[in-house]
Amino acid sequence: MQTYGFVGTGELTAAIVEGLRDEAPRIFLSPRNHDIAHDLAGRFPNVRVCRDNQEVLDSAGTVVLAVRPQVFRDVLGELTFRPEHVVISAVAAVGLDELRRFVAPAERVVRSIPLPTASRRAGRTAMFPDDVVARSLFESVGDVVVPADEATLATFSAATATFAAHLDQLATIAGWMAEHGVASEDADSYVAHVFGELGRTLARHDGTLGELARKHETPGGINEQFRTAVRDPERVRRALDDVLARVSGQ
Repeated sequence: MQTYGFVGTGELTAAIVEGLRDEAPRIFLSPRNHDIAHDLAGRFPNVRVCRDNQEVLDSAGTVVLAVRPQVFRDVLGELTFRPEHVVISAVAAVGLDELRRFVAPAERVVRSIPLPTASRRAGRTAMFPDDVVARSLFESVGDVVVPADEATLATFSAATATFAAHLDQLATIAGWMAEHGVASEDADSYVAHVFGELGRTLARHDGTLGELARKHETPGGINEQFRTAVRDPERVRRALDDVLARVSGQ
């Protein structure tokens, strides 16, 4: 049976571990985030919290790196990898060449962009290069997309930088409703429901996103009015270009 070790025990690690619950592989966790690590170990009998990160590597055949880019070099500089390790990195803005230097003599190295929806086995993980072990892991918690090259993977990474902005806009809408007399809890639940259902429509739609947007507005209607007022595609593109430069190490 495959064994997985997670160096870094934050929300993404928790999402993947929760998504793997029906697979029940042996999972070894970093002790760094005590609350998350021990909560997972308490809920899943196949999960164990290790004394330190080196014990994670010593216990597992596949190692998932899920630490912040700011501490990546310090954390990995203290670790010893084995040649047979499969190393899957979820660390943004750290390319394959640098990863290979830190995890040598391990040679099988994959970059990935896991999503929180892995907890519901609804993830869509972009990864590069393709690897049977990494693919098996991420197909256990959703599906997989493999771009043509590492530079294209960075584009996927930049796109994920839009999550907080989207949620912040929803919070602004709910806050505006509250300012106009709607109870705050009703405003939050209404906006969450409306856009949650819109997300389900989006997941089932097999056309382009532009086509779906047009289906939700009529000429001269209020959806067109609002979209026209707030839409600034060039500003969005410039912001994404800036993020792409950052995650590409430029």
